Amino acid sequence: MSYDPDLSFNYFAPTKVIFGAGSLRDLAPEVAALGRKAVLVTDPGLIAAGLADRVKSCLGDLLAGVFSDVPQDSGMEVVDEGARLARSLGADVVVSLGGGSVMDTAKGMCILLTEGGSLRDFRGMQLLTRPQTPHVAVPTTAGTGSEVTAGAVILDQEQGQKILIWEYQIIPRVAVLDPELTLNLPAGLTASTGLDALTHAVECYCSQQRNPISDAAALHAVRLIVQYLPRAVNDGADLAARGQMQIAALLAGWAFSNGLLGLVHAMAHSLGAVCRLPHGLANGLLLPHVMRYNLEEVPELMADIAAALGAARPGQDSLEAGAAAVAGVEALLDEIGLPRRLQEAGVEEDVLGPCAELAMSDGSIIYNPRLIMDSSEVLAIYRKAF
Repeated sequence: MSYDPDLSFNYFAPTKVIFGAGSLRDLAPEVAALGRKAVLVTDPGLIAAGLADRVKSCLGDLLAGVFSDVPQDSGMEVVDEGARLARSLGADVVVSLGGGSVMDTAKGMCILLTEGGSLRDFRGMQLLTRPQTPHVAVPTTAGTGSEVTAGAVILDQEQGQKILIWEYQIIPRVAVLDPELTLNLPAGLTASTGLDALTHAVECYCSQQRNPISDAAALHAVRLIVQYLPRAVNDGADLAARGQMQIAALLAGWAFSNGLLGLVHAMAHSLGAVCRLPHGLANGLLLPHVMRYNLEEVPELMADIAAALGAARPGQDSLEAGAAAVAGVEALLDEIGLPRRLQEAGVEEDVLGPCAELAMSDGSIIYNPRLIMDSSEVLAIYRKAF
């Protein structure tokens, strides 16, 4: 890897991380150090699975109430509703239990509990000038890394688009990573969320905003994912694999929260907004195709990814090794049982054009290593993935 000799960057990673089997027991003292009353944000599936009850039991008298109406693609109205409930309960700490949608909803609620108004008032980047309501994140998937990132992706149904809110002031104060909470997650969800983490790592490593610290985190995340994701998919009770995947997702989250992303995410956000394709699955389907698109722009970086994947071979030049990285990702997709084509995931061909147009206005596209000049280039990639 190489850097411009005039390189300068900021790296911000303020989250306290508590990791280990049974670490949920540490939740209450962390919440008590931040406030007096907590609202728990979760989703109906985790209520039904009994995981929310475990958190409620841990919090005891610190718990003011529960907001569980968080869908797969959380929207502006959901965040507004959750904030209204939390305010009525007198909550001064937000605890999230769930995947990316739940944690992003909680981030939006933290803004509104401090600033008031509607989340639509805060569309954009770095608009906040003071700390927001404290947030303790308890992830139940190993994918988004939202427990340590500055981003919240929220669906704006009026605009028909997923909106990125990017604020250093909403990074969770504490992340409790208890692999016991991810045991027996369904294989398909394990696979798709794991590909979300892999996409974060690969895109960040190739981003125009990459830096030495994000590079180190991203590459190690790739190493962990290729080793442990198949194990986690094949055996839902493999506690070691579950824990290593949580660490990988967190590392990838820390990396992209500082080094940012690229074209895969712009395209995946658009598919999620238009046809509700789950984000991790969309990333996994698109990643090899965008890697091929970017290969000639950053062959040395792709060669590094190939090495991290264990796909590089002695004597290969950078382009050959970069092509091996693409093949390595495709082999991983096959190994963990994810589909390889958008149409296999239920995407209709007539949405590809509108999605390509939408992707051009997504903030992630700015940092892609290869400049995209027109939506026709994006459409061509969608069609190759279709």
